[in-house]
Amino acid sequence: MKFNLSSAYKPKLFEILFNGTYSKKTLFSDIIAGVIVGIIALPLAIAFGIASGVTPQQGLITAIIAGVLTSVLGGSRFLIGGPTGAFIVIIFGIVQEFGFSGLVVATVLAGILLLLMGLFKLGNIIKFIPYPIVVGFTSGIAVVIFSTQIKDFLGLTIENVPADFIPKWGAYFANISTINIYETLLAVFSLLIIIIWPLFYKKIPGSLISIIVGTFGALLITNSTGIEFSTIGTKFPELAQGISMPKPQIPKIDFATVRLLFQPAITIAILCAIESLLAAMVADGVTGKKHDSNTELIGQGITNIITPFFGGIPSTGALARTMANINNGGKTPVAGIIHGVVLLLIFLFLMPYAVYIPLATLAAILIIVAYNMSEWRTFKYLLKGHKADVAVLLITFFLTVVIDLTVAIEVGILLAVALFVTRVSETSSIKVIDEKSIAGSELEELSYDVDMITIPKGVEIYEIDGPFFFGLANKLDEINSSTHHSVKVRIIRMRKVPFIDSTGMNNLRNLWKRSKIEHVQIILSGVTDNVYNSMQKAGFVNEIGREYIYPHIQLAMAKATEIAQKAAVKEFKKHHQKKSYK
Repeated sequence: MKFNLSSAYKPKLFEILFNGTYSKKTLFSDIIAGVIVGIIALPLAIAFGIASGVTPQQGLITAIIAGVLTSVLGGSRFLIGGPTGAFIVIIFGIVQEFGFSGLVVATVLAGILLLLMGLFKLGNIIKFIPYPIVVGFTSGIAVVIFSTQIKDFLGLTIENVPADFIPKWGAYFANISTINIYETLLAVFSLLIIIIWPLFYKKIPGSLISIIVGTFGALLITNSTGIEFSTIGTKFPELAQGISMPKPQIPKIDFATVRLLFQPAITIAILCAIESLLAAMVADGVTGKKHDSNTELIGQGITNIITPFFGGIPSTGALARTMANINNGGKTPVAGIIHGVVLLLIFLFLMPYAVYIPLATLAAILIIVAYNMSEWRTFKYLLKGHKADVAVLLITFFLTVVIDLTVAIEVGILLAVALFVTRVSETSSIKVIDEKSIAGSELEELSYDVDMITIPKGVEIYEIDGPFFFGLANKLDEINSSTHHSVKVRIIRMRKVPFIDSTGMNNLRNLWKRSKIEHVQIILSGVTDNVYNSMQKAGFVNEIGREYIYPHIQLAMAKATEIAQKAAVKEFKKHHQKKSYK
């Protein structure tokens, strides 16, 4: 596989700015959309940072740096980059086991993998991951995110919440008596604001209103009654001392750490690729524009290589923020850059006030995020589908929830391959046509020529329909078992074979060798240029002989008739000699 940087990497921003079509009107639209999307991203960035096991400012730093880089380097006009809920589970696990330095290594590795995927033009392949797998682990992640917020939503007193799903819920039930009614009421109130606010005004997100009202409400209650709430400040007391832009840091890297973090890095890379490309595809469907998948992967790769050195966490394209960008008039990647600038201004001047935000309110925001991610309607719909799809959906879902997201991704990819092979194998076939089976009713179905109604005695015809790859190749083994001893020639018709892989080639060669032992001649018919070139590279053309490979069935039939007749004459003479001897 080859790559060409100039053809694989064409950032949309530079394409738009240099083609002379960018106007003041477009800039104004981008500024309006960027400001609104920046406001929408604020509570999410803070919530994702805390839920991922890092600080709120790290979530915000990610939204700033990744938001700008995604728009500058990416292949979509509308995609907004930043931290997303999909990464919470994997980031939390890495931070708990390896610390933030381990997360930096894993994120950089993931960025390198994304960069390579884009350079080798694998962008389109990512789109072919079966939908049940995507829904399975997306819904699974939603359930896991929901489960991580129960402690703060109910105000439970649990010193160390278990990381695994089942022990976590066991701890919740064991400590349900410690529920804090005030924290719970604040969380429910915040949740109701998020749900009800869009009914009145959709431009400003309900999550932002929930944070403002929840924070001021908690402060008012604390000052008037003395009832205290858990806040970002109680969880991260260092924020009260003020913040500053972080300086680039390079963690200590050794081979052992890289080896341990390679699997999580693959998970991050695949999640990033799937989520960003799906978001870009949805944006294309809404706007009628077209993104460049490979450029987007390269852009995401570079973004995830740079961001962690400034204290950021993994990022990708965010569908909800991308749709908000489009709905508010965003036209070009400039809107994404503006959104990053807005977040930077908030970070520099308003972040110290974030210490007063109640954790119960953030829990309510993340529960809504989990609900939106769950796609429960789609999940329910897919349960009515094909049994194989249902099995893939449920396996991916339960692995994500109960075992581990990394395992779910790996098994999901294997299931995707298995599903693909099964489906392609079902559409491909090897049919045998002899003098007994040929009939007028089969003529049209098998697309045989009119002059092929009569098949000479001693000739068998097999037609391969579809790609001749490892999923179909073993069906050739059935040919020998059905062959009569009187067969002298086998014609393998390959006009409907678009390609042949190494397994198909090996099985075809084995058939030729077995046939040779049986004194049966193999003739290939309708071999396409692509298949012929593959055979030539494998040396099979010289083995079987060019004189036994034909572009059309009529020529192959003529050769087969000639061979069958010679064999018949030879047998007749042999039989006649035996008779004369007697």
